Amino acid sequence: MLCQSCKKNQATTHIKNIVNGELTEMHLCSECAAKQGYSNVFDHMFDIGSFMSGFMGEPSFALATEKHCPNCGITFSQITKSGRVGCAKCYDVFYDRLIPSIKRIHGNTFHTGKRLRKPQLKSGENHTINAEVSQKSELERLSSELQNAVKNQEFEKAAQLRDKINALKSEQGGNQ
Repeated sequence: MLCQSCKKNQATTHIKNIVNGELTEMHLCSECAAKQGYSNVFDHMFDIGSFMSGFMGEPSFALATEKHCPNCGITFSQITKSGRVGCAKCYDVFYDRLIPSIKRIHGNTFHTGKRLRKPQLKSGENHTINAEVSQKSELERLSSELQNAVKNQEFEKAAQLRDKINALKSEQGGNQ
């Protein structure tokens, strides 16, 4: 295969980039790869900033007109390069650009926490505390599903979820 840049030499370097879910591939000869900064890939292999910038889906160069966080002064390009926000205000300032990356990395944009593991209770100990915690987390999960169903206009599913929530709430009321 010939180099896609010079179209003269044999391609020896194959580069795959995934930006915003779109795959692009380049096949370059060693000279063209070196000109484009791919001369020694192993120098950058363990650079966490480069790694995180791939998740952010943004180029690593900064534009002169780029927006800055009014609190810490960091730009989105700097966030993608380092993989870290400068301060809590950055989440508000760069919200639209951070959300897709956060969702892609974590699978969600809100914290769901961890479920408590059931402790090993000795015989005769009270099991009602575990049941209450379990019911609360189930209610939270069902409420979240209900909101999503309404948002997506899945009204039959929303009605079923509403009924489950009401049943759990009435069950809680009877246990207290």
